[in-house]
Amino acid sequence: MDMNNLQQTLLAVARAHPPDDSAPLAFEQRVMARVRTRAFIDHWSLWSVTLWRAVAPSMAIVMLLCAWTYFSGNFNGTAEAFGADLETAVFAAVEHPGDAW
Repeated sequence: MDMNNLQQTLLAVARAHPPDDSAPLAFEQRVMARVRTRAFIDHWSLWSVTLWRAVAPSMAIVMLLCAWTYFSGNFNGTAEAFGADLETAVFAAVEHPGDAW
């Protein structure tokens, strides 16, 4: 099939039947009503609701971990021993610079 001939035929048919300039009755009002009824999604409020719903389970987990730590009975060391252990752990990489991963 000749593409140029087909294109010329289609263009001639389209020119013979120009589009109608009139729109259906109350078309603009229907379009605007649909635009107004479309739901607006507020992403900030979705995040807010989600985070507020996560507060209670998060607090429950924190309270359980605090109770577990308090009642575990591992109070063998003093505050000074804990400070020394913390300092040793923090400065372990500085004391042995060749052992870096």
